[in-house]
Amino acid sequence: MGKVYRTPQGAVEALKNVDLSVEEGEFLSIVGPSGCGKSTLLRILAGLSRESCGEVIVRAADTGQRPVNAVVFQEYALFPWRTVADNIAFGLEMRGIARYERAQIANHYLTKMGLAQFAGYYPYQLSGGMKQRVALARALANDPEILLMDEPFSAADAQTRTLMQMELLRIWEEDKKTVVYVTHSIEEAILLGDRVVLMTARPGQVKGVFSVDLPRPRELSIRTTPAFNELVERLWDALIDEVNRNLTLEKDKSHG
Repeated sequence: MGKVYRTPQGAVEALKNVDLSVEEGEFLSIVGPSGCGKSTLLRILAGLSRESCGEVIVRAADTGQRPVNAVVFQEYALFPWRTVADNIAFGLEMRGIARYERAQIANHYLTKMGLAQFAGYYPYQLSGGMKQRVALARALANDPEILLMDEPFSAADAQTRTLMQMELLRIWEEDKKTVVYVTHSIEEAILLGDRVVLMTARPGQVKGVFSVDLPRPRELSIRTTPAFNELVERLWDALIDEVNRNLTLEKDKSHG
């Protein structure tokens, strides 16, 4: 599968020959240098953008009314005029779920995400970490088969990011939902994922796929183990050439 953008300056190849499969119930992390097409790939998987060549096949297991996917973005994308509870219930409302049932589902995820006391708050009254909890709860409340996450914690401070990582691990252990997770952080990719896909500099291609053979459920302490740090080193060794190539491309572009 590939993606080419048409611009006034000419064609820009964002993705090239991407061949990738995701197993049901798998947590797949994707890392790569800036501008390598990670977010473009996620948008194509979400159906928000069309591939230029090849195809994306989603084998949905559910034939009912569940959505195939839901996306959690870095920017939260909450509706400022809706309360926390109403934001969480939005997808259910769009699917025509009865008011009583969607209120029950929203209350379940309010409790699950530690947001029950903030049900009547509006987004402007929340911290960044709490907004991201609402965005995640909204995605989960809609019960998608696949959860797509585009650097959802990158804007958070270090402490909030760590808390959200642990929250996501806990929720994933309970539901075992299929997740595709884009991140810049090798450590985060390993902590969360079953496998880590490493992409090249633009045009983005799959340079390698690394299995994360670390026990679950995972705690933060796993980051201090030799196995974790050996995998970090392996991934960084594979990534550093792509980071340097990306810097060269950007330098050449600025002098062009």
